[in-house]
Formats: sequence, structure tokens, C-alpha cells
Amino acid sequence: MAEDNKKIILTGDRPTGKLHLGHYVGSLKRRVELQNSGEYDEINILIADDQALTDNADNPQKIRDNMIEVALDYLSVGIDPAKSTICVQSGIPALHALTFYYSNLVSTARLSRNPTVKSEIQMRGFDNEGLPAGFFTYPISQSADITAFKATTVPAGEDQEPMIEQCREIVRKFNSTYGDVLVEPKILLPESKTMLRLPGIDGKAKMSKSLGNGIFLSDDEKTVKTKVMSMYTDPTHVNVADPGHVEGNMVFTYLDAFSHQEQFSEYLPEYSCLDEMKEHYAKGGLGDVKCKKFLIKVLEDMLSPIRKERAKWEAQIPEVYDILLSGTRDAVEKTNETLEEVREKMKIDYFKDRSIIADWEKWIQK
Repeated sequence: MAEDNKKIILTGDRPTGKLHLGHYVGSLKRRVELQNSGEYDEINILIADDQALTDNADNPQKIRDNMIEVALDYLSVGIDPAKSTICVQSGIPALHALTFYYSNLVSTARLSRNPTVKSEIQMRGFDNEGLPAGFFTYPISQSADITAFKATTVPAGEDQEPMIEQCREIVRKFNSTYGDVLVEPKILLPESKTMLRLPGIDGKAKMSKSLGNGIFLSDDEKTVKTKVMSMYTDPTHVNVADPGHVEGNMVFTYLDAFSHQEQFSEYLPEYSCLDEMKEHYAKGGLGDVKCKKFLIKVLEDMLSPIRKERAKWEAQIPEVYDILLSGTRDAVEKTNETLEEVREKMKIDYFKDRSIIADWEKWIQK
């Protein structure tokens, strides 16, 4: 079980592209807060390159190209390598071994019922014949990641709840079969409903790298402005005087997620708060362009210091590489300890000592 009741976090991302506002509001901002809270004994952030290969096997260069990009995004938002371990999945052998062991505890029928797997299969257009086995067993791999670090807490969006529940099932199955050693994790959901699943600028789905509907943390000021000005609002709000709908309007969804009270007095003093602005829009008389210009200022307040920090790290790429190397080495030590415990419980630690010889001699004498 968790050593001395330690509170341990595991979280991470697939390095398939630069990270965007959905990542920031859904997880990155919270990671920094948790890192600086002093509440947790360990913060582990995994760059999940193995899992990224499950649906990018024909393009490994894409994963390699984005490894440093994701690390830069982490560092630019305030992830501190002195407080958080940033590590690379493929460099941690224990994760691969645990994935194999756990695969014997889960049926294909159970995997096929996992809602997260089903939705990802649909989104990526896989059919039953073309589904890679590695992608199908994604929940097992994720369970190996979580349990290897003995994570007690996994900060994640609501779409990951089925994955965490499957991890808990694996933990219970392992512990009941072999003996208590693994820890059941709990999911830590974002505090705001808006942050559970930030929609893309097109309003059609959650913000996604693959759908091309995101605002990236590394976007420059001009790019952010262009994207916001193209943002989906209310198609019935043709004229400024027309009553508008706030629900489903991406500008107001993003203002819910990112705006602060003091920004109104600075940039839009005719409103004391967002509720007043929404009321005016719903009644009619407030144009989309004015709303979007305010949102641009709100986003720039947040993104400008992130860009500045990113520029600093971009000038120190060898140091970024060393952070990944050091973090991965630390993670290898942590996860190897769990792997040794697992193998001992499964009675496959043959070479830990020579006790197998005595066991055989007792067996043969029966």
C-alpha cells in the first residue's frame, strides 16, 4: 500500500502536439496549484509517448518532435522540476512489465465496454478490424502508470473517470489475487464545470489538437486574435440590437473560464461583472466583436507571461533535455520498487534470492 500514507499525484499528457487552453484550464493550471500547495508528498508528470504511439505507430517522428514542445509548455506555465518530477514513459521499463501483468487480469469484454475507449475509437475512425491492440489496451497501460508510482490522486477531466475506475478494478483484482500492494487512486476533477471539458473555438467538440479547434499556449498574440475573432458565437445574433444566446456561445464559455472581476474595471468598465455583460447580450444591444475584443485582452493577460517564460526556456534546450533525463531516472527508481513488490507477490521474483531451490526440494519430497 502507499508508503506511510503518502499523498502522491500522477498526471500527464501524450506528446502529439503543443498543449492548448483546454489542457491549461483542465489540468495544467491545477497542477501548478497542487505543486505549490505543499499538500502532496510527490508530484509526477508523465509524458506518455508510449501511449501516443498506439495511434501514431506509423509516425514516430511526430512523437519525437513534440517531446521538447510539451516539456516547454510544462515549464512555461510554472511546473517546477525542483518540486515535480517530469518523466518520459518509454524510459521507464517497470511500466511495460506491469502493463503485461495486468493484461491477464482484464477481459477483452471489459475493455470493450470502457466508455473512454469507445469514444476515442469513434473519434479516430477505427473499425473492429483496424483497431491496434495497443490502443485497445490503453486503460491497462494507464493503470500501470498510476499504480507504478503508487499514485493516490489523479487530476483529470470527467472523460477520464471510466479509465480511473478500470484502474481501481485492476488494483482490487490484483490485491485480492496476490496480496495487498497496489493503491486505489482517486480522481481529482476540476473545480469549475467550465473546466471539465473546454469546447473548441468552433463550439462543436472539446478543444483538441487533432480537430484543429484549439488556441495553443505557444500561439503568438496575432494568432490568438485571429482565432478569437473567428470563434463561434450565436448564429441568431445577426445584428447588435438582436437578443443573443449566452449558452453555447464560445466567447462567454471562455470568459466563464478565464475572466476575472478586476478585468472589467480595466478593459470594460461599463460592466461591473460578467453576469451584467451576459444580461446585456441576452437582452440585445451588445455586439459579438466587442465581446471578442474583451476576450482577447483576457486571454492576453494570461498568455503573455507564459510566452515570456517559454522564450526563456527555448534559449536553454539542453537544460530542458537534462530535466527530462533526470526526472526519468528518478521515476525509474520509484517504479522499480513497485515492480519488485509486485513480482514478489506474484512469486516470480526467482532471482531475488535462492529460495526457489529450497521450495523445489520441499515440493519434490512430497
